[in-house]
Amino acid sequence: MLKFICYPKCTTCQKAKKWLDEKGIEYEMRDIKTENPSFEELEKWYSLSSQPLKKFFNTSGLLYKSMALKDKLPLMSENEMLSLLATDGMLVKRPLLVGEDFVLTGFKEKEWEEAL
Repeated sequence: MLKFICYPKCTTCQKAKKWLDEKGIEYEMRDIKTENPSFEELEKWYSLSSQPLKKFFNTSGLLYKSMALKDKLPLMSENEMLSLLATDGMLVKRPLLVGEDFVLTGFKEKEWEEAL
């Protein structure tokens, strides 16, 4: 079963949910704000993805900007970045679509179409 991890008020997440529903794709939905991903989950998802860890950060979010992470991330280790992501779901890029052997960050219709 796919895991669809999102923030329900996010318009991109709403578009992704609508897309999944229209395609008849079954998923388990999880609100990233109320059920933050754990360090272990993030570590596993990162290893499943072929993306740099920076892609897991919500770079357009207010929290990211207020913490000045643009300047801090390049100086952090992977463990430090994963630990930081695990502190607050609003730091995590969303939506996340987690399958058995893949993880997609953000909603890019073409990318999701190819993965599913």
